[in-house]
Amino acid sequence: MDGHMWKRNFVTLWSGQFISTAGLTVMVPLLPFYLGELGGQAHFQHGWMGLCLAAPAITMFIFSPIWGRIGDRIGRKMMVVRALLGLAFSLLLMGFAQTPWQLFLCRLLQGAFGGVVDASAAFASSEAPQGKNGKTLGSLHSATAAGSFVGPLMGGILADFYGYRTLFMAMAILTGLSSCLAACLLRESKGAPSSAQEARCDSIFTAFLSLVQTKETLVFILAGICVQSGIYGLTVIFAPYVQSMTGDANHAATWVGILQAVTWLSTMVASPWWGKQNDHKPVRMNFFVAALGCGVSIWLQMLSPSAVWLIPLRMVQGLCFAALLPSVYFQVSRSSRHQDRGTNIGLTNSCLVGGQILGSLFGAGLTSVLPLPTVLFCMGSLFVLGACVVVINKPTGSGGSFHLPFFSRNDQVS
Repeated sequence: MDGHMWKRNFVTLWSGQFISTAGLTVMVPLLPFYLGELGGQAHFQHGWMGLCLAAPAITMFIFSPIWGRIGDRIGRKMMVVRALLGLAFSLLLMGFAQTPWQLFLCRLLQGAFGGVVDASAAFASSEAPQGKNGKTLGSLHSATAAGSFVGPLMGGILADFYGYRTLFMAMAILTGLSSCLAACLLRESKGAPSSAQEARCDSIFTAFLSLVQTKETLVFILAGICVQSGIYGLTVIFAPYVQSMTGDANHAATWVGILQAVTWLSTMVASPWWGKQNDHKPVRMNFFVAALGCGVSIWLQMLSPSAVWLIPLRMVQGLCFAALLPSVYFQVSRSSRHQDRGTNIGLTNSCLVGGQILGSLFGAGLTSVLPLPTVLFCMGSLFVLGACVVVINKPTGSGGSFHLPFFSRNDQVS
């Protein structure tokens, strides 16, 4: 693929991932208000909030490997188009929802037919120029960070002026246009696999066994689950922790917004740099340094005397977090055959979503029985655990592979 075509591909992927992330992060902070507008039983309002937040993760956990497998068969461009179109349709339906139950079903649909991040990662890792896979995945992660920064700021302002339904529909239209642009502009040089390649494609279950029998890949997935659990557990407790420092709910909301913005801006800036480091330095050491930096910065947040002191610590946290998920996808991508790459990235995404669910439940459960600083320490410890998993389990011998009982494979992973 020539340089001009790849630049066009990358800009298309980046803009689609930015718009889709902004669309989702516009919506999530507004869910409690939108649910209140939809009505339902008042005493179950928090229950509906929890169900609607968890719904996409549940269906994404199931469908990510399936879509990845389909992409390996028919081409990964169509999976990017499908993910953007599926998200646009889900957002549009949310704008028409009349009850909390209907919104919950729309959120389930979002997880089942969305998945822009893993679809874009599968496409980019297959089409990136030689030696720039890490930088490409890191730069794509900056689109997620940029969308996460812009979305909440834009959503709160626009919702006040135009209303929630109009906002959902506007984001659906923008995401749908991104899908059309992806269909028109993306070019897949390698195309769909040949019939001979397709015959050698593994089933989803076999691909999963292949992932976990390769030690280098397995430890990165386990470490990724640790850091996902840590970041989502931290999300559950962060607002109450800031409020406990400020003593004022109104000031706490402002500080949470500022601190979230600082974190995502730092991630956006640092993501391409970390990706470039993965192309030139051992990805294990990059992940170790970044995960350790995240964990220590979260531990130090326990000692902050005021919210102001959280700003530099959240900046460090964002700078380090930028390296983590792209490093996991990078390792899985380079350990996969071309014809199984989408399946393997989908399986990895399912594992990471599983960490997201576990982290949210873990954080909520600990908050009910432990002081908030102690819970903060536990979340930081998950990052440190992820760093230790990667650096301690160094592959030995012939590439770090080991075999599970009753399973063998003749094809070697390239």
